[in-house]
Amino acid sequence: MPRDWDGVAYDRVSKPQEDMARVVLARLPLKGDETVLDAGCGSGRVTRLLLDRLPEGHVVAVDAAPSMTAEARATLDQRATVITSDLVDFEVPAPVDAAFSNAVFHWVPDHDALFARLYEALKPGAPLVAQCGGEGNIEEFHRVAAEVGTRDPYRASLGGWEGPWNFASAQATAERLERAGFIEVETWLEPWPVAPPEPETYLRVVCLGNHLAALPEALREPYLRDVMQACGDPVELGYVRLNILARRPADV
Repeated sequence: MPRDWDGVAYDRVSKPQEDMARVVLARLPLKGDETVLDAGCGSGRVTRLLLDRLPEGHVVAVDAAPSMTAEARATLDQRATVITSDLVDFEVPAPVDAAFSNAVFHWVPDHDALFARLYEALKPGAPLVAQCGGEGNIEEFHRVAAEVGTRDPYRASLGGWEGPWNFASAQATAERLERAGFIEVETWLEPWPVAPPEPETYLRVVCLGNHLAALPEALREPYLRDVMQACGDPVELGYVRLNILARRPADV
């Protein structure tokens, strides 16, 4: 099972994800009355931006983390249906007019299953517009975190641990989308350096959540401090975003 998140803290520090999402949302063609899937809605911070584009529409917001969907339900209005579910087996009430996702797909191990599920959730002719971590994403940060994990007393829990991330290449992603049935596929990588707000909280909630979950509770704060020290000041993260544009064929 995927780990849960701190939905309240994530909502507070996720401005970098919001900034990424604004660019992605601008690529989504909308009239304002559609029903749109937010695949991995998180705390609902970005879903609120999507709802601004849908004054007469609706959002089906899906996320696997209960604390995230609890925060989303608390902050979104009646134009959003919030579902707690993994993205490879969620069900929508009816096929949607478009699908959007931001900063989520790299948490899904099986991208073939993910794209097949998204395809089934879309109406014929509906677009998929998404962005997530891609090949090379925060590579240097993960190298530093792994090096700290080889030290005592962290080695027993983190030595050799590779984590749950799936930072795919643009080419492999395009091939998977096409296998799922999508057409008009475009994928590309984009460097996006980030100096995170509230670095300690940001690293705890966003970047190191799985590392910390793998450690005994008594070692979590010491590990976080050691990673921050190894990163230097200021903390800078070399994000690489994988952009996705695709469409379900109109005649299928």
